[in-house]
Amino acid sequence: MLRRQSARESAARTYARALPIVPVRARGLTIEGADGRRYLDCLSGAGALALGHNHPVVLEAIRKVLDSGAPLNVLDLATPVKDAFITELFHTLPPGLADRARVRFCGPAGSDAVETACELVRAATGRTGLIAFTGACHGRTAGQHDAHTGAHDVRVTRLPYPQDYRCPFGVGGETGADLAARWTESVLDDPRSGVPLPAGMIVESVQGEGGVIPAPDAWLRRMRQLTADRSVPLIVDEIQTGVGRTGAFWAVEHSGVTPDVMVLSKAIGGSLPLAVVVHRDDLDTGEPGAPTGTFRGNQLAMAAGTATLAHVRQNRLAERAATLGARMLSRLRDLAREFRCVGDVRGRGLMIGVEFVDPEGEALGVGRVPGAEPDGDSVGGGSGARCRDDVGEAPSGSWPSVMPDRARRPLPAAPELAAAVQRECLRRGLIVGLGGRHASVVRLLPPLTITDEQAAAVLDRLADAVRAAARCHGGAATARNTQ
Repeated sequence: MLRRQSARESAARTYARALPIVPVRARGLTIEGADGRRYLDCLSGAGALALGHNHPVVLEAIRKVLDSGAPLNVLDLATPVKDAFITELFHTLPPGLADRARVRFCGPAGSDAVETACELVRAATGRTGLIAFTGACHGRTAGQHDAHTGAHDVRVTRLPYPQDYRCPFGVGGETGADLAARWTESVLDDPRSGVPLPAGMIVESVQGEGGVIPAPDAWLRRMRQLTADRSVPLIVDEIQTGVGRTGAFWAVEHSGVTPDVMVLSKAIGGSLPLAVVVHRDDLDTGEPGAPTGTFRGNQLAMAAGTATLAHVRQNRLAERAATLGARMLSRLRDLAREFRCVGDVRGRGLMIGVEFVDPEGEALGVGRVPGAEPDGDSVGGGSGARCRDDVGEAPSGSWPSVMPDRARRPLPAAPELAAAVQRECLRRGLIVGLGGRHASVVRLLPPLTITDEQAAAVLDRLADAVRAAARCHGGAATARNTQ
């Protein structure tokens, strides 16, 4: 079957290349392959499976629609299933948005929602440009690809997204976030910046594909203030971060920000294709026939989505994700202290990233800091290593990273090592994803239903995989206690 897939499917395959398995059964965190092997799935359909595979409440909701004889696709006609979905969705929205929200259904992918949101703010403001951020990933369609970090269309201006380990200004922490905010303000206000007032700003509260980088809460609040003061709609992309993933129902809630537009997909369909745009009512200028999509009336996805949203809300799974995610991050930071090849550990809730680096490489971007010469306890060998004494816990809430506020000298990314860790994980029955600027970040997106025992098993297998991959890549990456 794998040979036939390779022979008949496009070279555009992604996950299938790194994960040569044939799933035949799945439940919760567990996938069973055609060969009888069982895997712990920490990819969760790229975040689409908030409740894991085949959760009973989701299956029951789908069966109920199938058994009722209801139509499965009705375009944008009103149905009891759609009405229940919208009602449950409104129960979860940030209060400042829910009070005056409208919902626009579109094609079933997150890309469709981003495309729809961009056209929405362009129509509402009469302007064309967009502000997006470096490292962003907002989907795959041609129109929204404007905002994707790899685009070259001048209709979109990409500004620095603050991060700690690979800060674009070489400082990180609050200072780096402040510089990023000042840059944005200057671009918006400088009449010679070459950037006219945009139709909107689009941002991820946590960059997922960009490497699991949480936006500092204070920076996001400044983006809200900057856009509000200039009548620029703020679009928050919650496609991967929504439905409890980050420890709040919507990731933007960590900062207390109320966006003008939210784009939603993945988990809101309960594992089935569904995407919507939620926006402030005064932006609702769309004419009948505006781009929406034939499959915006997917009844099975709406039923599965309603069940998922309600289960997460009623069982406080967002709070559970915050608690368990903090424990997992703490243990992974211990792994970072053990292995020189782990450059950074970061995340929010059950959205976690481990960045792998070359500890023998030259530190990037910043020179040595006095008193931070490499020694036996440095994070990474070579000429710019941080002293281990500099490593402390991240400030609560806004900057969940293993790095301290000073002496940030990122080491070169190690994508080959990250890929080796992914392979070793698969050998041990653990499925993880890769991401980040250089595909050097191992990503964990377990379902919100993961148990404490399962989380411990995931971390044990990941640690064992890192040890195996580090040994294969030579002494430079191996555990510190073997030096």
